[in-house]
This record gives sequence, C-alpha cells and structure tokens, in this order.
Amino acid sequence: MAKSNSAFMKPMNVSSDLAVIVGKGPMPRSEVVKKLWVYIKKNGLQDEKNKRNINADSDLKKVFGGKGTVSMFEMTKLVSKHLS
Repeated sequence: MAKSNSAFMKPMNVSSDLAVIVGKGPMPRSEVVKKLWVYIKKNGLQDEKNKRNINADSDLKKVFGGKGTVSMFEMTKLVSKHLS
C-alpha cells in the first residue's frame, strides 16, 4: 500500500491575495490547486488556443506576480510563493 505524501496534504496558510480566489486557509496544497482550477474554469481564463496557458484576470495577476499569461507549470510555482 502506498503511503500518502504527508507534506502534500499538510494544511498551509494562504496569502491574502490567494485567499481572494480560493478562500481563507489553512488548506492542503492539493485543495488550493483544485479551487484554483474551479476559479479558472468558472471565469473562462484558460487560453482557447493553447490550453496549457492561463490568462490572468486582475485577481490572478496579483498571485502571478503581475504576469498576464502563465503556463500551468509556471502557475504551480507562482502559487507556492503564496503558501506558508
């Protein structure tokens, strides 16, 4: 039986900028990513032509360090800066 990754499931504090999108923490990183995708889908922020890119609205730009478009992989790195 595989052991669950306790570091991945550990509740993390969410920054105020990220809390606007995913809600107040603490919550596990997996839950933050899940809620982030709900927000992206609900607001139609996934790029139509290149589905790997996310087009940030004003709230997401604060989380993405001011960038207008980021890839899914870059998004994970940028979001981790808002978790402690």
